[in-house]
Amino acid sequence: MGSNTIRYADEKDFETISKHDKHISETELKNAIALKRVLVMYQNDCFAGWLRFNLFWDEIPFMNMLYLLEEYRGQGYGRQLVMFWEKEMKESGYGMVLTSTLSSEQAQFFYRKNGYVDCGSLLLPGEPLEIILRKGLG
Repeated sequence: MGSNTIRYADEKDFETISKHDKHISETELKNAIALKRVLVMYQNDCFAGWLRFNLFWDEIPFMNMLYLLEEYRGQGYGRQLVMFWEKEMKESGYGMVLTSTLSSEQAQFFYRKNGYVDCGSLLLPGEPLEIILRKGLG
């Protein structure tokens, strides 16, 4: 697999992430980086992807975005990034993490395979069902 590095993003990563992450404003991305709520993965010194999270109800880590560039998908890197995040959250004292995915997306199978269980859903007008998943860190 070569060598990979996972770490919290810093201001030097902003430009690279903002080129790919169109789901968040530049201001909010800068805030998330400053709050240490973005992880980046580099594979052999090349940017491979990122994980961005926030706190649901200000108390439960919620993964908002897990994204790997096309050439890094299907090789276990997403799992590594999620496991790193889960370990960080557990070490920070959290007992559970959350995420969500559209029912029309394949990501739901990835999360379930990695120990996440369905715990609810959200239905917005004109959108497919959003599945909310949780995982205990105990």
